[in-house]
Formats: sequence, structure tokens, C-alpha cells
Amino acid sequence: MRRRIRRGEPGSMSPRYDLIIVGTGFAGSFFLMRYLQRAPAQARVLVLERGSRDTKSWQLQNRRTSSMDPKEVFVNATPSKEWYTSPGFGGNSKCWLGGTTRMMPGDFKLATRYGVGVDWPMSYDDLEAHYCEVEQVMLVSGPSDSPMPRSRPFPLPPHRLSDPDALLKQRFPDGWFNVATSRASVATGKRGVCCATGVCELCPVDAKFTVQNGLASIYDDPRVELQLNAEVDAVDTVAGAAAGVNFTRAGRSEHAAADLVVLGASALFNPHILLRSGIKHPLIGKRLHEQLPIDVVLDLKGVKSYNGSTILTGLGYLFYEGEHRRDHAACMIETWNSPFPYKMGALRSDDGRWNERLIIRFLFDDVPREDNTVSVNLRDPRLAETRFVDYSDYAKRGAAQIPKMIDVLSQALPIENICVTEMGTTAAHIQGTALMGDDPATSIVDRHLVHHQYRNLLVLGASAFPTASPAYPTLTVSALSLWAADHLLS
Repeated sequence: MRRRIRRGEPGSMSPRYDLIIVGTGFAGSFFLMRYLQRAPAQARVLVLERGSRDTKSWQLQNRRTSSMDPKEVFVNATPSKEWYTSPGFGGNSKCWLGGTTRMMPGDFKLATRYGVGVDWPMSYDDLEAHYCEVEQVMLVSGPSDSPMPRSRPFPLPPHRLSDPDALLKQRFPDGWFNVATSRASVATGKRGVCCATGVCELCPVDAKFTVQNGLASIYDDPRVELQLNAEVDAVDTVAGAAAGVNFTRAGRSEHAAADLVVLGASALFNPHILLRSGIKHPLIGKRLHEQLPIDVVLDLKGVKSYNGSTILTGLGYLFYEGEHRRDHAACMIETWNSPFPYKMGALRSDDGRWNERLIIRFLFDDVPREDNTVSVNLRDPRLAETRFVDYSDYAKRGAAQIPKMIDVLSQALPIENICVTEMGTTAAHIQGTALMGDDPATSIVDRHLVHHQYRNLLVLGASAFPTASPAYPTLTVSALSLWAADHLLS
């Protein structure tokens, strides 16, 4: 019997590429940046983006980051647990707040150090140089001191602390730090200085790093073909290898062949594509997770807030690393410098004391549960579906320590009253669902984000995170893309 010619093979009509990348967010863009630095002049790269290219002026004029409603791309089966995404060119770089913390060394070795969860298949030292490079590309603002080892200083100086942060830094010099952020503290030549108005999702002065203002030039490279409004339906696999992708554009089904396929479509859509591709593994789409956020509002006596130079000014590491992680989750603390996220209740009604109130957020790491999932919506397979049952008991035991933590903070702050304590609906960090690990039985991709079975298929981004550290994930997502590309191209 004659074998049918597949599209992309000699004699077919499908175009062929050296590399196909799905997604233009942090993961796909940093991988593409490194690939282009080393690829030959004749390389051909296809990048497929589900949404459109919504300009900054369009975003500001329409007061939204994407012309595509998130409801067009996924269904939330448990709406009490929110997940934020911004389809279109630049991905979630359009809507993020710009937080760029590194993970701590202990985050990579939870099982080895503390007997909890699983270890990551690499160490902090493996990623340290990649962290530095991403910080340089993003022009991150940060302090001269650091809670974790660093080989290079931050590219930009730190933002100004608020008065409460200054007191916390004075009392806990080794536990409190200026925030590390891609919101510029000084003019960069391309981005303005953070306006500290608290509307970071849109960033009216374009101060935070985005793919649009920081990496758009890589998509103008003559080796790159960018296809917008191209919805990837599945990875095409043949004889144990990825042969290309099937996608829909302008209502028409298309196919492109490639030697290498890279999924960089986030922890919502990477597993959705894998499942629609018929790629089997019991953990695909499982262990959806993020940090557990608890918000606390404190009334202060005689100390004014909201006088720092960016939306978040300080980060507390007092309750992060340590033997307590054997029993309960670690915690990173944020201090908010803008009342905007809370609107009513963020300001005091007392005459002359309206800003003697501090908003803080406690972020706890989580050990993922298998019943928190991303799946294919049964009514419309084009849509991903999220289902979140709960956080782990480990994270909840960490949150139970908040009264003790506030007692410690009271050594630096004149706290009059705790007026609000509530669980946040989201930390806006989507993680898990295509886990990395050394064992193919318990992970989807290996330590270099290469699929265990299909060795020319990479699955990038926070979908590979096996656990949720208290740190923001974006810097690690971007560093992992460089790490994966360096391994591949070496």
C-alpha cells in the first residue's frame, strides 16, 4: 500500500519551516530572541499568535489590553477562582504589573531540603546567569542588596520606598527589600518613568516592559514570519516526532510543517493544545496552580502610605526560607503603594489621616493538587476549560500564620487596627498543567522543557512549573526559555 504524502513533506503543498513557535508572550518571545541570535541566515521561523496586534494607543483608547475577550478562548468552570489572560501579540506581557522577582534557591529543592512536594529538575545556580540576562533585557529596577545570591546588579536603580517600607527596612534590613520590577525607575530611552497611579494593567506611560516595547524587533527579523489571528488546533505528530501544526486562520484550516515545534501558549493553552493533539499522559492538564494570596489592610498611627514611586514598593522575605517550610508554606509579602486596586476601603475616613492605611498581600507557595485542571471544553473543543477545587492544606497552614506575622511586623509599624483580611480571588499567575521533571512517568517535559516522548517538541512557560513558589513567575518563565534554547542550540 502506498503511504499517503503528509503536508510539509516533498510533494505536499504545506510550507516547511525550521521552527514553529506558538504564542508571542514571554516564553515564546525569549526563546525566539535566543534562537535568532544563533540561527543561520537562511533559517525559517513561523510564529503563530491566536489574537491580533493591539497597539498601545488602541489599548488606552479602549481601556482594555486585548481586542479578544478571554471568554472567547477559555471557560472557567469555577468562576470564584479567577484566571487572567490577554490574548494577542505580546501575550500576558500586555496586562502584567511588571513584577520580576527571582525564585529562591530553596524553591527548587523543596523535597530535598524540606521533605515537601517535589524538586525542580534544575537548581537556582543553573538559572542565575539567565536571570541576569532577562533582567537586562527588561531593564529591571531593583536594590543593591538582595535576599538571594546575585552575580550582577540590577540594570536600573530601585524605586523609592513608601514610609511604611522605610520603617520595615530599618527594622529588618536583611528581610525587607525594594521591589524588583520592570516598571522603570528612570527613563530608559524607550520607556517612561513609572507614574505610580496604580493602573499598571494598561500602563499609560508605557513604563513597564512588554514584548511590544521591548522585543517587538525580533518579529521584524526577515527569518521570521508572524501569523496573527491564527488559532493552533493541534500539533501534528508522525512516528514519535512532531511534524508540524494544524491551525485555523480566517475560517480556513491550514497546516505548516517544521523540524522543531515550540509551544509557548501559557499554562492554560499548552495543555489544551496537547490534549487536542491526542498526545497522551495522565498528568497533562492537571495540577493547575498559583500562589495563595491573602490581602490585609492595616490602619497605622501617624505613618503615611502611598508615597513611594511605583504601585508595589516593598517585598518582605522574613517568612520565606527556613525550616518552617517543612510544616507550612513559605511567604513573600508585598506592600501596595496605590489604593486603586481596592477602591473603597483603601483610604481612611478620619480627618487628615486618609493615607494612614497600609495594604499588604501575603503570597504563599502551593503544592499542586491533581483535581485542579485545564481540559478541553466538551461543548466547544476550541475552548480550554479551567476547574479549581482548592489550594493545598500546606498553603492553608501557611496562611494560618498571618496573625503571628503581623505581630512581627508590628515591631516596625505602629499598627492601630487590622481592618480587612480576606483571600484574594487570584494572584494572576497561571502555572502547572504540563510539568517538568526527570521521570517521564511523573512529568510531561524534561529539565530542558523537551517533551519526554516527542523529542523535537518543547513546551515552555509556567505550564512546566512543578510547584508554586511565593515569587512572581515571569522572570523564571523567561529565564527558562533562554535555558531551553541554549541547551537545544548547543
